[in-house]
Amino acid sequence: MGATTGAVGRPEAVRICAEAETRDRARALATRLREATDVPVFEVGSTGITGIEPLVLVTREGETAFYEAPTDERLEKLAESLDASHEDADAVVEHDPTRETLPVPETGPLAVGTRRALARCGWADPSAPADAGELVFERIDDETADTVRNCGLLGRGRGDGSTDQPIATAWDLACETDGDPVIVVNGNESDSRNQTDRLLLESDPLAVLDGALTVANLVGGDDPADVVVYLNESETLAQERVRAAVEALADERDLDGVPEVVAGPDRFIAGEMTMALEAMEGKDRLEARLRPPTPAEVGLYGRPTVIHTPRTLAQVREAVRSPDTFDPEAADPGTRLVTVSGDVAAPATVELSTTASLSAAREAVTVAGPLKLACVGGQFGGLTDTLSHEVSAPALARANLGTDGAVELFGADTCPVALAGTRSRFAYEENCGRCVPCREGSTQLVSLLRDVYDGQYTRAKIQELARVMRETSTCDFGRMASRPATTAMATFEADFVAHAEGRCPSGVCEGM
Repeated sequence: MGATTGAVGRPEAVRICAEAETRDRARALATRLREATDVPVFEVGSTGITGIEPLVLVTREGETAFYEAPTDERLEKLAESLDASHEDADAVVEHDPTRETLPVPETGPLAVGTRRALARCGWADPSAPADAGELVFERIDDETADTVRNCGLLGRGRGDGSTDQPIATAWDLACETDGDPVIVVNGNESDSRNQTDRLLLESDPLAVLDGALTVANLVGGDDPADVVVYLNESETLAQERVRAAVEALADERDLDGVPEVVAGPDRFIAGEMTMALEAMEGKDRLEARLRPPTPAEVGLYGRPTVIHTPRTLAQVREAVRSPDTFDPEAADPGTRLVTVSGDVAAPATVELSTTASLSAAREAVTVAGPLKLACVGGQFGGLTDTLSHEVSAPALARANLGTDGAVELFGADTCPVALAGTRSRFAYEENCGRCVPCREGSTQLVSLLRDVYDGQYTRAKIQELARVMRETSTCDFGRMASRPATTAMATFEADFVAHAEGRCPSGVCEGM
């Protein structure tokens, strides 16, 4: 069974869905099921709902049965009855036998949101071009190019060269700049709270590559070798899947050149786009580059460079495949991927319409007890006591929340003052040191927050320091470093006052 044969379209198939952390268990399940049946067994990527994985999908006669994280006992029973009815399955979904995307149960975490970019995750063979559906990079004409350029798509994630900005602007600038453009797929997301890009690279890398090659065609990069995928060194499964997808795509389509896959050292926090370029060029110490010029003008090794996250490139592909789902008049066309973590039984990554509420994402996870606060936007996200915010980038920005795609949920035993302090200390310890506003500002911010515990709560000083950092730092690290503190003060000021008085309302801060 060759890698390019694929799992999609088979009347009978068994799929084992898993991420890197549960892959060993998935392999054991696959080995046992292969011993029990002649039906093809595929190890596919995660669905995004890690709490039910490894997930076994048994497809037969136009229906798929879902078996969530089976125990050894349940697996033995399943292996003995693969050809029987699915009476003990967690869910059974009827569908067209040639279905190209994951059939979703009507209820449960997989039913949360709208699966478009995630449609093939957990269903398709990650390295089989036959499972990727139509590869749109092969059919870019003037009409399609205009459609994509004018669809209003905004860049997704902090590692994107057009974060929350129209991506076509950077494309146009790269086209106008002398030199052959480079397309960088920035999958180097060092924040483990955000699994959105890793999920796509592990579960549907061909869709990401298709999006990257499409962008290359749109900006005049005719050589597939001018596409570079940058990953974390420790994410071995993502590397394996992307490399296999590149090799299969090159063989299947007889490409003149081959996209390059580069793994960056784990010691680098290179999610910021210019730091990713510095790491790719082999620098020993990373510092954010001053802008202008932007990477679209002077990027990787001085060449005009378009940088997008896997999430953005998956949206580009969808914009070509399904242009009617993108409203150019919308504030944020398309969908957004969100990873929900924190005080939950297991993290989950879901896809939401940008007009949906963040509260929908909560339905994909199991939360013990009531929600006290959430951090929306990753390490330097905003703290809030409600998820009643629209997912679109403009709406989250108005609420001073982050758009990086990470949402952390916290219960009653989390202190917002301590949480803000922890995030500020991270900025103090991990900043690159290049610019004064971030380097010195994070030092002063930590000091001012420590003063709260000593009875001095100087709200105005913290706000003014945050304003200076936000407006004058070189990169988003410094611009966003104060956001946990300022949003915590805005929503939980009573906790700050209480700490200055010597008590912690959450009862978790030592010595109070």
